[in-house]
Amino acid sequence: MSDDHTHVQEFFGVRAAGWDSKFPDDGPAYQAGVADLGLNEGDRVLDAGCGTGRALPFLRSAVGPGGTVIGADLTPAMLRAAVDAGRDRDAALLLADVVALPLRAESLDAVFAAGLIAHLPDPAENLRELARVVRPGGVLALFHPIGRAALAARQGRELTPADLRAEANLAPLLAGSGWRMTSYVDQDDHFLALAVRES
Repeated sequence: MSDDHTHVQEFFGVRAAGWDSKFPDDGPAYQAGVADLGLNEGDRVLDAGCGTGRALPFLRSAVGPGGTVIGADLTPAMLRAAVDAGRDRDAALLLADVVALPLRAESLDAVFAAGLIAHLPDPAENLRELARVVRPGGVLALFHPIGRAALAARQGRELTPADLRAEANLAPLLAGSGWRMTSYVDQDDHFLALAVRES
């Protein structure tokens, strides 16, 4: 396990039990973000870096009982918190790293990734791995329940042009990783970049 992985597990591991109570008002933003993904009944979707699984009930509702929902996270404590919240009823939970997903190529219709991109050790390569498991024409949603400026303020840092989630940086990053960005929204109350898996 790399230092990046260890750092992510340590950071989220100690915060897992209180994570949902720290951000109690994020539910509507998650619901709207999932709705923008445009899922259909029976679709197969991955919540990459699912954390405590806040998106899982909305993903399940979108794909219906015949669909497949997988929640994958690197941090065991986050998955335990998801189980404690009963969200394992909405998805199969998988202890896995998005660097190398134990999923077949082109086996999914969509990926929802909340807050994930900032924690990827090699964003270009890791986005290529997400593209590998999604069928051509499938969709990726890079989401955060608050926008870039609000997140920077919360974290006590300056928002700079080098920010990975800036549209000018994100679009070419996605394009070089097998995705074509189709929509970009960065508002105080949410961030959402949608991309389609190229053929």
